[in-house]
Amino acid sequence: MTITSPDVITTLNSIRDYIRWGASRFAEHNVFLGHGTLTPLDEAAAIVLHTLNQPYDLADSYLDSVLTMPERQAVLTLIERRIRERKPSAYLTNEALFAGLSFYVDERVLVPRSPIAELIAERFEPWADEDRVFNILDLCTGSACIAIACAYAFPDAQVDAVELSDDALVVAAINVDKHDLAEQVTLYQSDLFAELPRKPYDIIVSNPPYVAISEWENLPAEFHAEPEMGFTGGDSGLDLVIRILADAKRYLAEQGILIVEVGSSAETLQELFPNVPFQWLEFERGGDGVFLLTAQQVNDYHSLFASAV
Repeated sequence: MTITSPDVITTLNSIRDYIRWGASRFAEHNVFLGHGTLTPLDEAAAIVLHTLNQPYDLADSYLDSVLTMPERQAVLTLIERRIRERKPSAYLTNEALFAGLSFYVDERVLVPRSPIAELIAERFEPWADEDRVFNILDLCTGSACIAIACAYAFPDAQVDAVELSDDALVVAAINVDKHDLAEQVTLYQSDLFAELPRKPYDIIVSNPPYVAISEWENLPAEFHAEPEMGFTGGDSGLDLVIRILADAKRYLAEQGILIVEVGSSAETLQELFPNVPFQWLEFERGGDGVFLLTAQQVNDYHSLFASAV
């Protein structure tokens, strides 16, 4: 499939032209968004600016800069690939932004997009006192974006990041090295808590696989370009979430907090445990399905969680 007519490269001249044109093509071809951008214009801007090695907050005055012929061809090629291959643009550029930080990504990990980024930016206030956060655990770390963002937010804390996938751990290691955080962020290959040393964590945070298999099967093609292992959490979507709830008691510090994203499975989780006072967090920049429990609450309902495993 070719979506570029021969005269496009001679008709369109500026950065602004190619962003506008790309947005129009994405809308025309019903490109699905949801991996970090909300509109076809944002998606086109991300692709064009990345291809030109320009910052995403490029000053408006530069948008009328004229592109060279090789630059135009490079931009058009990536726009065509985005439409033809139906992959998230982060896989085409090998870059995703999360919590204001740049991460390397490819098809071995999910594209970072969790609303937990907003909580990290606020240092989990008011539920955590940043001066008393010494150990943080990120379960199902994937690209390590949450772990690394936590390391920046809490420079005096040690961050342990757990991942089961061999492939994902390779990408996580790339990002730990990219951000020069090897002394602060430790990667573990583990099935959740299984291979972790026993120690109390002040914050346990997780964006685990939480999509029911039937729901995943009906997701748009862009989601099927991502690893299924990072998505599906069994028939209910909650297989790993319930295990986290059941085992967190042994790893939370006395004043610790547990934060888990369950996305579209939030209603199912609340129905499964109707008496558990999950605190469903709200986000100014969009997103939902993230709950918080205190260590005391995790302890109080431990037997209920354990019986559900």
